[in-house]
Amino acid sequence: MPKGKLLIIGGAEDKGEADSERPRSRAFRHYEILGELLPPDNRKDHTIEVVTTASNEPLEMGRMYIRAYEKAGFQNVGHISIDNKDEARDAANIKRIEKAHAVLFSGGDQFRLATILGGTEFMEAVTQKYRHDKDFIVAGTSAGAMAMSRLMIYRSEHNEAMLKGDVKITSGFGIIDNCIIDTHFVKRGRFSRLAQAVITNPTCIGIGLGEDTALIIRKGNETECRGSGMVVIIDGREIGHTNIAYSDEQTPICVEHLKVHVLARGNGFLLKERRFIPAKKDLELEKNHNTTKTQ
Repeated sequence: MPKGKLLIIGGAEDKGEADSERPRSRAFRHYEILGELLPPDNRKDHTIEVVTTASNEPLEMGRMYIRAYEKAGFQNVGHISIDNKDEARDAANIKRIEKAHAVLFSGGDQFRLATILGGTEFMEAVTQKYRHDKDFIVAGTSAGAMAMSRLMIYRSEHNEAMLKGDVKITSGFGIIDNCIIDTHFVKRGRFSRLAQAVITNPTCIGIGLGEDTALIIRKGNETECRGSGMVVIIDGREIGHTNIAYSDEQTPICVEHLKVHVLARGNGFLLKERRFIPAKKDLELEKNHNTTKTQ
């Protein structure tokens, strides 16, 4: 059981941009998700390292996150730019992870991220600290979130019909097991590709993260939703009939009893037990509503 905390983000998280023109729900809160990397107190000595390996513009990506934290009054943010295996073995980069309190893997190309950092001493340092340090936070946004699972979607041909063979899967970092993570889930219409990934790997939970939305995972099992959007959980354990095992490539897939849960802020989900946890405020509202009805 890992002692650290994992934060997976659906991408496009708010970075304190007061003038952003993005449509916002009533649940929107400035800087809510990136703020999860900071403790509520003792921030002075807290250090965050941003890893931009997934990005084609790593320097600009690093500067963007540093600016975001500066707007929030926090300056202990470093930028680690690793572009090849040799840099992932560099002792100086590994030492920075060992001293950090949190590490954030940025967005970009998850295949590039996993192939450069996967199996390296750098990722071993991240993994070991996550397993043994209760105060350490590993975070990933967009491609950085998708790479956290052992199995990772790296490509899909279509977003509409579920056509057999469209979804390509490879190995991720394995920070968390028995999950497949997708991001920008609602805006980019990615239900069909995550569903196909779960149908072909039914022991895995599918986690579809909306934009400006995140899932906090504690002890490798206990999750809680944060942010202004939603997280979609796809559970294939009770699948009945499906044609995926015997149909031809590019044939539409059918499936019976694919279970779906939708989480909003405060809702949780137990990954091992595959159980939805209502938000405390929702339970209180429901209780008050039922009490009023009986009076």
